Amino acid sequence: MREFASDPPIERRVGDALRDAEATVAVAESCTGGLIGSLLTDVPGSSDYFDRSLVTYSYEAKLTSLGVARESLDDHGAVSTPVAREMAAGVRDVAGTDWGLATTGIAGPDGGTPEKPVGTVFVGLAYRGEWGTGDSYTRVERHEFDGSRTQIKEQIARRALSALREAVAES
Repeated sequence: MREFASDPPIERRVGDALRDAEATVAVAESCTGGLIGSLLTDVPGSSDYFDRSLVTYSYEAKLTSLGVARESLDDHGAVSTPVAREMAAGVRDVAGTDWGLATTGIAGPDGGTPEKPVGTVFVGLAYRGEWGTGDSYTRVERHEFDGSRTQIKEQIARRALSALREAVAES
């Protein structure tokens, strides 16, 4: 699972950024099935900044573990901007971390539509600012990747970690 790895790998660079910022992260994964958590824990000392990864593959898991609104799931489907946003904020708040990172997408080989083809993913990122500052935010990126199911999952995981590293660097 290193086909799309950089040198040094993104999991090490994001870990360094989180450690330098004295920040923590929790992850809510759907289409990546725990891969982001696995990559993060490949780095020795990741317990300094990594809290947990929740694999919330089903609608029910998103609803009960992360507090994703039933209306968001019904109106937009699991693979959508609103659901990725709520997943990221939900895991951040459930874990009490500085950052919440979420992925929801279609890894294939089936399940795509013309509007959301195989390889479509929404990466949600949520930041916890200090109470009363108005600094908290959530944002979502949409991407489309090509390849086999395994290749798509790796690209999604690495892109999500890159988004986190970029956001930590900006904060």
